[in-house]
This record gives sequence, structure tokens and C-alpha cells, in this order.
Amino acid sequence: MAANATTWVFISMVKLLSLCFIFGRVAGSQSNDMWRPAHATFYGDMNGTETMQGACGYGDLFKQGYGLETTALSTALFNDGLTCGACFQIRCYNDRQWCLNETIVVTATNFCPPNYSKPEENWCNPPLRHFDLSQPMFRKIAIYEAGIVPVIYMRVPCVKTGGIMFEIKGNQWWLMVLVYNVAGAGDVVDVKIKGSSTDWIQMSRNWGQNWQTSAILTGQSLSFQVTTSDGRMVESDDVAPADWTFGGVYEGKQF
Repeated sequence: MAANATTWVFISMVKLLSLCFIFGRVAGSQSNDMWRPAHATFYGDMNGTETMQGACGYGDLFKQGYGLETTALSTALFNDGLTCGACFQIRCYNDRQWCLNETIVVTATNFCPPNYSKPEENWCNPPLRHFDLSQPMFRKIAIYEAGIVPVIYMRVPCVKTGGIMFEIKGNQWWLMVLVYNVAGAGDVVDVKIKGSSTDWIQMSRNWGQNWQTSAILTGQSLSFQVTTSDGRMVESDDVAPADWTFGGVYEGKQF
């Protein structure tokens, strides 16, 4: 009887472990499924002339390397500008009439503002997740006449050409730097600046991906540390020479 009891306990433990293994695999597969539901519309024309500028602080999206592969985000995704520069993979989903069999990758460069006076009509009102794409990007995943389509999306690494770009603005007493063309996570969460005669100086976010400091750094070469939302940091030493100018754009290292 003791031997039989031991055998029964052993078999039960094996069954329990097997069930735990199976459940773990299922739970793991679900946790790794990063696709989420949302909706998408479009703005602008086929030339993308209305996609320029925006709430992230970027300027000429063509010169800055973003082109037409851009999107504005609803409040739920924009996160007060913290998501600027992040990249998303998007495809039309579960609408046979309007969906096209295509997947796009776009960079967040703008904000789709809510309209609380029209709670039933404005897809950018919280808590809705919504992408307002450039028209050429929308027409890659859906038929133009649809106007709005259900989509699924996930965050993906940004692939950029060249190094991180730093556009210096401001004046002698106040420095603002637009940080763009960031690969990897794409969304910058911290920037530090260093003059050739200073230690590292913490910059604060002004708006979008514009970062500021009141340190006087004219006449010094400038270095930058850029940290993205995944915790990675890249340091670019002596990016701007000592004779840098306001309005100048300087290229650093890349993730």
C-alpha cells in the first residue's frame, strides 16, 4: 500500500507539473502578444503638405527624415508628448470591405486633439486609442472612401538613417535643442548637455522633443547624452563645435 501511495503521489505531481507547463506556455504566449486594437483616420492630402510641423516640435518632416510615414496620436497614446518619436506598426483589421492586406510603420510626430463637444463623433477623445495618419499611409492599409477603419497596432523599434540630430535654438541666455531622428525606442525621456568647460547639465523638456537649459554655453563645444524610454543612453561628444550657431543642426551618434 505504501508503494502504491508513493506511485500515486508521483503520478499526480507529474500531471500537475505538466498542467503548469502548459498553462505557462499559454500565458506566456498571451503576454507576448503585443497587438492592441485601435482605429485610424487620415488628414492632409496625398502630397503630405498638411503633415508638416505639429505638437512634437518637429519642423520639415521631409528634411528631418520622417517623410510621410507619420501619425498623430490621440490623447490616450500621446501621453502629453512623451510618446513623440516612437514608432508603431499598424494594419487594418477585421473589415473585409475596407481593409487592404498591408502593414505600415509610422513615427509619432503630432497630436490629434480631443473634441469634448462631440463625444460621439471625435475618435481622438480619451480613452480611445486612435491614429490620425497621413493620407498616403492610410491608403496603404485601407481604401480611401472608408474614412475610418479598425486597426491593430504594436510598438516597434524605429529604424533611422544617420545619427541623432540636434537643432539648436534660443539665445545667449536660454538654449533649446530639438532632438530628432532617434532610432531604437524613438521616444526621448532624458537629455543632458555638456559644454567643453562644464560638467553634465540636466536639460528639461520644454514641449514635444524640445529640451531646454538656462546655462550659458556660447563659445563652447557641446556634447549630449540622450536616454530613451527603454532606458538606453547614447553619448555624443563634441557634437557641435565651439563656433556653433543658433539655428544650426548637428549630428551625433545613434542607438
